[in-house]
Amino acid sequence: MSEPYILVVDDEPEIRNLVQEILVDEGYEVSTAENGETAKVLRKEKKPDLVLLDIWMPDIDGITILKEWSDGGELPFPVIMISGHGTVETAVEATRLGAYDFIEKPLSLAKLLLTVERALESSKLKRENQGLKQNADTLTEPRGNSKVMENARSQAKRIASHDTWVLIQGEAGSGKKTFARYMHLLSARRNGPFTEMGAGAIAKENSAVELFGFEDNENVHYGKLEQANGGTLFLDEIADMDYETQTKLSSALESQAFIRIGGTHAVEIDVRIIASTHADLAQLVSDGKFREDLFYHLNVVPFNVPSLRDHSEDTIDLVNYYVEQFVSREHLSYRHFGVAAQNKLRHYRWPGNVRELKNIVQRLLILGGSDEISVEEVDAALSIKTPTSQQNNLLADNILELPLRQAREQFERDYLQKQLQACGGSVGELAKLVGMERTNLYRKLRSLGIDTKQK
Repeated sequence: MSEPYILVVDDEPEIRNLVQEILVDEGYEVSTAENGETAKVLRKEKKPDLVLLDIWMPDIDGITILKEWSDGGELPFPVIMISGHGTVETAVEATRLGAYDFIEKPLSLAKLLLTVERALESSKLKRENQGLKQNADTLTEPRGNSKVMENARSQAKRIASHDTWVLIQGEAGSGKKTFARYMHLLSARRNGPFTEMGAGAIAKENSAVELFGFEDNENVHYGKLEQANGGTLFLDEIADMDYETQTKLSSALESQAFIRIGGTHAVEIDVRIIASTHADLAQLVSDGKFREDLFYHLNVVPFNVPSLRDHSEDTIDLVNYYVEQFVSREHLSYRHFGVAAQNKLRHYRWPGNVRELKNIVQRLLILGGSDEISVEEVDAALSIKTPTSQQNNLLADNILELPLRQAREQFERDYLQKQLQACGGSVGELAKLVGMERTNLYRKLRSLGIDTKQK
C-alpha cells in the first residue's frame, strides 16, 4: 500500500537534495539526513526500506554506523554505500558488514536508480524466501474440490479485496494460516510483507517486545508491527496473547501508531491485521479474559475455516498432495494408499484436522514397508481402537451430567491422552497436532494429571 521509504544520508546538501528529488519523482517516500546522528534519529522514527549512506561524514563515518546497525548480525534493511574517495578496503569492509552495494561519486543517477530498484527487489525476494522456508510444509492455497471449500475460497477472495481487519476462526489444524496467507496474496498488499507472530508461542514477558520492538540510546529492534508495515500481520492464536499486550495492541490499532518499548517517539504504521483463534473470543470477552475493544477491532470481518470432517470428500486429495510433497521435498520413498486404507481415512473424524492428516501421511512414509499402505497400517498410525465400554467413549452420557468445568476437564484429559498415544508419546508432536505451544501444553498436561513419561 505505502511506497518504499528511503533514507538518504550525506553531508553534501547538493547531493542530498538532488537524490531526494530524483527518488521522489520515481514514486519513493524519502527523508534526508546531513550527518550520522540525524540518520540514527530518523531510523528510530520510522524503519527505512532502504538507506543510501555516505561513508565520509564529519561526525560519524558510514562504516561505524553500519557496524552499529548490523550489531554483529544482519542488517534490518538494505544499505547502499556512497563515497567520493572510497578504497577497495573500505568497499570490502562495507560488504562484509552487510551492505548491498557500493557506489562512487560523482553519482550516475541511472546507476543509482537501478541499484536502488535491485536492492529493494532483492530485499523483497529475501523475505519471500524466508517465508517459503518457514512454511515449506504449508499449503500455498486452500485445497479441496468440495462445495464447502469452494465457498470458503470464494468468501476469502471477497474479503481479500477489502482492506479490513479479519478474524479467522476454526479448529486447531484446520488451515487458518493457509487462509490468512491466501487472503494476503489476493489483496492489494500482496507486494508487501506477510509477517507472522504466534501469540501463544511467546512468553508473556517477551510478547510486547516481539510485537512493538524496543530501542535504547544506540540500538533499535523492529517488532512485528514494523516488519509488517505496508503489508499484513498475521497474529496466530490471538486468544493466547496476555492482557497487557492486548491493551497496547488495541491502542496501536486505534491510532495506527505506537511507541517502541523504551522509546519516546510514536511510530506510524500502515498494516492490515489478520488474526486467528480456535477459542470462543466472545465468551472470553464475557469472562473478562480478552479485551472487548480489541475483539471488535479484529472482528470487523469474521471468517470461519471449515474442519476437515466438514469436507471429508477432500481427504484423499489432501493425502495425495502431502505424499507428493514429502516425496519431493524430504526424499521419502513413494507409497500409495490402498482402497481400504483410503476408505478408513475418508471416514475418520480427524480431530486434529489437516495438520493431523499431514502428520499421519509423513509417519506412514517414514515407517516405510511395501509400496501399498494397508488399512492395518492406517489403523496403527491412527491408534483407532473400538471402545469396549462407555468409559472409553469421549461422548459418554456421564460427561453430560457433570458441571461444565469438570466435564471440560474430563474431555480434555481423555482427548489429550488419546492424542498423546497417537503421537507415540511425543509431546512435541502432540503440540503440533493440537496447536499449542509446548510450554503451555506441558502445563496443561500436568494440571490434568497426564503422565508424559508413560509408555
